[in-house]
Amino acid sequence: MTKNKLSLQEQANKILEQAEQRGVSSNFFFVTTFKRYQVQMKILSDLEKAIAEYGATVTKEYVKGRQNLVANPAITEYNKTSTAANGTVSTLINIIKTLSDEDNGGSKLASLMEALNEG
Repeated sequence: MTKNKLSLQEQANKILEQAEQRGVSSNFFFVTTFKRYQVQMKILSDLEKAIAEYGATVTKEYVKGRQNLVANPAITEYNKTSTAANGTVSTLINIIKTLSDEDNGGSKLASLMEALNEG
C-alpha cells in the first residue's frame, strides 16, 4: 500500500486541523512555535535549492584574487536549521501533549500522532 506524500503546506494544514480539534490552535505557545517551525521549513527549502544549484562545494575568492574550493556554507546552515527545526517540532509536540493531557488524560496526542503519520 502506497501512502500519498503530502506537501509541506498540506502537512501544516493537517497539523492545524488536529490542533483545532484539540482546542490548542489559539494557544499562544502553540501558535508562536508552529509559526517558527513553518519559517524553519521555508529556510530549509531555500537552502536545499541553493545546495542543488551550487553543489556541495563552492569557490571562495580571497583578497588577492586567489581562489580556493570550499564546502558550500549552505550545507552547514542547512544542518543547523534542521537541528533547530527538530527541536521546534519536539517543543510543538510537548505543547500539544501538555495541553491535551490537561483536557483528557493524553488520548488526544495519540490521535494527533496518528494523523501526522498518515501524511
